[in-house]
Parts: sequence; C-alpha cells; structure tokens
Amino acid sequence: MRQILLLIAFCLTGSASGLAQTALLAPTPPMGWNSWDAYAQNITEAQVKENADFIAKKLKQYGWNYVVVDEGWYLPDPGLSTAVNKGFVMDAYGRFLPSATRFPSAAGEAGFKALGDYLHAEGLKFGIHILRGIPRGAVERNLPIAGSGYRAQDAADPSDTCPWNTYDYGVRSNAAGQAYYDSLAKQYAGWGVDFIKVDCISDHPYKGAEIRMIREALDKTGRPIVLSLSPGPTNVSHADEVRRYAEMWRISDDFWDHWGVWKGHEFSQGLQQQFATAAMWAEHTGDGHWADADMLPIGHLGPHPGEGPVRDSMFTTDEARTLLTFWSILRSPLMIGANLPASDPVTIQLLTNKEIIEVDQNSVGNHPVVTSGDEIIWAARRRDGAGDYLAIVNSGDAAKTIRHSWSDLGYSRKSYQVRDLWQGEELGTADRLEVTLSPHASALYRILAR
Repeated sequence: MRQILLLIAFCLTGSASGLAQTALLAPTPPMGWNSWDAYAQNITEAQVKENADFIAKKLKQYGWNYVVVDEGWYLPDPGLSTAVNKGFVMDAYGRFLPSATRFPSAAGEAGFKALGDYLHAEGLKFGIHILRGIPRGAVERNLPIAGSGYRAQDAADPSDTCPWNTYDYGVRSNAAGQAYYDSLAKQYAGWGVDFIKVDCISDHPYKGAEIRMIREALDKTGRPIVLSLSPGPTNVSHADEVRRYAEMWRISDDFWDHWGVWKGHEFSQGLQQQFATAAMWAEHTGDGHWADADMLPIGHLGPHPGEGPVRDSMFTTDEARTLLTFWSILRSPLMIGANLPASDPVTIQLLTNKEIIEVDQNSVGNHPVVTSGDEIIWAARRRDGAGDYLAIVNSGDAAKTIRHSWSDLGYSRKSYQVRDLWQGEELGTADRLEVTLSPHASALYRILAR
C-alpha cells in the first residue's frame, strides 16, 4: 500500500523532486546558531561542540536547534590560506572536505559525519555554509565528477567568479553542472547535513539557474535539507523564484551590531536601515519560505569576529531587545551569532523569552501599519485566533510617547486587553495604544478583545 501511495504522489507532482517538496522543510522560521559572527573562518570542532552543548542544555527547550558551521571549514589555516587554491582540503572528485587541522574527526575523507552525529545525538540539527560553484583547483586538474562521466571542466564557467570570494568558478547550467551539484548534495546528505547556506547566489550576483540546480540536487538525496540563500539584498523582483526553491533568503547585506552607519564598515546594514528593507518583504514571507534579516549579533563576538574587533555587542540592551522584537514580528529566521558560553546573562535572557519566540514562530498576517517619522508599528495575528500582536519601535534618538487610537491601527473595538510580552505582565484594558519608549527602544504587546 505504501508503494502505491508513493507512486500516486509521484504522478501528481511529476518528478522525484516534486515529491520531496510536498512537505514543508521549514514550516516555521528556523532557529539556531551560526559560527560567523564570533569565529569567522577560524571556527574549530571544539568550539562548535562547546556552543552546541550550550544550546542543548540552555536553549533547545525554547526552539533553538540548528548549529551552522559557516565559511572556510576546508581551510587548514584561514590566516594563511586566503590565496586561490592554497591549502584547501579537497577529495578526488573536486569537493571540499573539512580541514582535519581544525576538525579532527574529519581526518581522511570522513567529512563532517562524526560532527553531524554528535549534534544529532544532542537533539540538534546540523548546517554548513558553502559558496556556489566548483573549486578552481578541481577545474585546473580537471577532476572527475562523482557519479557521472563528466569532469570539472565540463561543469565550470571560468568567466564567472564571486566578486568577493574567488575560491570557486561558477557552474554552468548544463548536465555536467547538475551532476556536480548532485555530487555535493549526496556527500552532504551522507554527513547528516540538515541545512545548507549557499553564498554569493542571492545577490551580487543573483544566480537563479544555480539556485534551481541546487534545490534539485538536494531533493534527489531524499534527505530533508533546508536551503538558505545569501547574501542580500535579494531583489524583491525575485520573490516568487526564491520562495519556490529556498526556505530562506537574505534581504540585506551583512547585518552587524550598529544602529546607523558603522564608520569604516559602510557596507554593513544597521538596524535602523532594516525596518524599511523588511517592509518590502512583508507580503512575500511565510508558509515555509522566510525572508531572512540575517543573524543576531548580540552577546560576545569573539575570539575572531567576522567584522570588527573582539567585543561584546555594540547594541545597547534596548537595541538588542528591539532587534529581537522586530525579527520576531517580521518572522525572520533567528540565528544567534554570539560565542554563547562567553555571553552575558542578559543576552541569554533575551533569547529565552517564550512569548517573544512564540510571535516569531506562530503569528500570521505580519505587516507594517505605521512607518512614519520615528514610529515603526507592525501588527500580526495569533495563529490560534486568541488575539493580535503589536510591535512598536521608537527609531528616533530621543524618548518618545507613541499614541494611536485602535481605529488608527485598523482595529474595530473601542478597547482591548493588553499584555506586555517582554515583561510578561498584563497591563489591563486600554482604550488606545499609548507607550513611552526610550531612544531605539521597543515594545511587543498581545492585544485581546474583551
């Protein structure tokens, strides 16, 4: 009977790829930890496990469950191996392997299997970062592509390299290119990978063909693997395509721990900029496919931050709370960037507020209602119908009292019962919204008709 049902599903979708996509891989925004903000290319196996152990003991119960190893895991010495093809670890089929110098359990060609098993044993999910394309060294040696009769030069487009990382050539949209991505996906599935962040593909430049090829390759493995696209800003004109093939995609360039412009790091997206960026994506996010506002650079960023000096986050407590308030009302994926064991108790407290996380994971209809001057107000509904959510941000540099009638915000009743989710307190019945906020501060309320 099971075989008959699978055959029916196959016929309805028209392909094995379609069959793999009948279930949502990320029904709610993914939550977890990524190594980049605190470790950049220098992350080691011991550091991954240290953060994973912290998550398993203190954060998993709140929904945090992905552990993602970001860029450069194939570099034995990131400080010395930035030149093209220098020091990369690669197998006989032109696929990067983890450096055993930093990941001892990956010795030989074991890959990340042991690390994946370790994380799964803790009830966590395992993710890795890759750059789109095929290693230049594989192309120069014209290595065979696993599981096919093709070789690297059949798949590579030497005219196409990532503008900010030249480790790889682009992959042609042909049978050889698909065979290479198939070989990667099969390898990663064998390691137990649950999440792949693909870089230099969602903007500068946007590579729609490679996105489709990677999705097809992942689906062929039969393993449910979430696809995350980076960097941004993904153009809204690509919304339908990225929603079709990916579970999450970056909406901005790299986001860091500053409110406005970060002098000397002008490329970086600040929190103040993110409000308008996110508003463009409100109607295009949800239902298993999520606009990604990037990682949460709070807590301790070190010993090797991806940008800037070793530091505790430059965000004030109010700004860090606003970050989580806004990411939650947007329903962005939540990926912690901190060195968790070295982070302060206030940061951990922010990450373990069940009512805030519930907004991110289970609200619907999220949209901006006020975006004028220094006032940012977004609204959403509880999925179970038991009330609505309102996120209010003072984006100005002075304290401000924000007042609106309920009708101004699109509500029909004269009064509502208000609960402050950050404080976990009932505020009583109010005949209007009124809150005084410090500069860059926010509030997140649940309102319920009485």
